[in-house]
Amino acid sequence: MTTTLLLIPLLLPCASPFLTRRILDHRSPVAALWTLTVSALLLAAGTVAALGTFAVTGLLDIPAFAALGELVHPLRTPSERLILPVAALAAGLLTLGTFALGRSAVRQAAGLRTARSQAERRPVAGDLCVVDSPHPDAYALPGRPHRIVVTTGMLRALRPDEREALFAHERAHNTGGHRYFLAAAELAAHCHPALRGVREAVRLVAERAADEAAATAVGDRRLTARAIARAALAAHAADSDRPAFTPAATTGPVPRRVAALLSPAGRTPRIVPWIAVLLAACAVISCATAATGALSVHQDIEVAQGEASR
Repeated sequence: MTTTLLLIPLLLPCASPFLTRRILDHRSPVAALWTLTVSALLLAAGTVAALGTFAVTGLLDIPAFAALGELVHPLRTPSERLILPVAALAAGLLTLGTFALGRSAVRQAAGLRTARSQAERRPVAGDLCVVDSPHPDAYALPGRPHRIVVTTGMLRALRPDEREALFAHERAHNTGGHRYFLAAAELAAHCHPALRGVREAVRLVAERAADEAAATAVGDRRLTARAIARAALAAHAADSDRPAFTPAATTGPVPRRVAALLSPAGRTPRIVPWIAVLLAACAVISCATAATGALSVHQDIEVAQGEASR
């Protein structure tokens, strides 16, 4: 029974790619950003809890670890032929995921330090930092204080009104705290392979949210769409020194974003609540079953330690 419960959190994230695509089509960008990020974190938490419980159960089935755990009775588990390979696989997956996440965090932290160091050596105007480079590029640089980094090549590629739309887009990333959503999605993606698709979806929705904020700020959806399209075309053939994790108007499926901006003014996506409810239900069930399974194993450990008979 416990084994079945712990399998549920490992299988539920596999439904996230289908639900993610539906949410992108039928939710507003900000609502989709919150829904996808929170659900991904809950699904990731359920996955880690289930794998950790499997690993602990297998370890305590080994005499040496059972002695360390002060087990005076055999731990009630399925057959050793089943639990030991499953526990070894779970431990291996947790180790690989932790290593990959740590490597990604170190790489991104180094990229951020380098980018901020370079930005601090440049003259700034408000939150705008201009880098003298022929390669068109622009991105939102997180941290305190917030910065919008733009190259002279990008400034030359856009008209003045298009520059304002681009700056409004990048400014929306900083004011909206999109870096936190991207970091949470990155964390979740290292916990379960199926959540990698959610990470890409969160990146897209963050760009869509910034697109809409920029359109509101400049008061012209066509201008915003044109600015993003021209910036993306200019940056497409150029090499970028931008850190991989920084949000930027030129990333993601730009044609899809431009099409959304060119939709009739005031038109909002049709809301289908059951999709968000279903994704939230998967996330809650994942955490609940993982917690129930872990609690059951904890009770079995207490029995094996003789606690229940005291």
